[in-house]
Amino acid sequence: MTDPIADYLTRLRNAIHAGHRVVEVPSSKMKKEITKILFEQGYILNYKFMEGPTPSGTIKIALKYDPVDKVNAIKALRRVSRPGLRQYTGYKDMPRVLNGLGIAIISTSKGVMTNKQAADEKIGGEVLCYVY
Repeated sequence: MTDPIADYLTRLRNAIHAGHRVVEVPSSKMKKEITKILFEQGYILNYKFMEGPTPSGTIKIALKYDPVDKVNAIKALRRVSRPGLRQYTGYKDMPRVLNGLGIAIISTSKGVMTNKQAADEKIGGEVLCYVY
């Protein structure tokens, strides 16, 4: 697999469109950090890191749905930077997703964080994805 983050986002997107409650994805350090950010921002209900057949294990993610009309909390997941074309940004040119309603996940020298956290700490980095 050439782009594990795109694979992670595609598995989440497919599970959402299929209406699944839980999705399992292969684990890595970057995927664990992205999962923690999605949980902290309220886009997923819960997550669990499990040891499994692969050396790094798996991540079990419980997707968050509205109890009344069964709409998922994640409307769209979009990969921005990819192996063939990396997208970087400085803290002054930080992207705004849906006029501040969504988040951009940024990989910085101080770890993976949201665009708002990166702007507050005045550091830039690689724009991994948009979530709204």
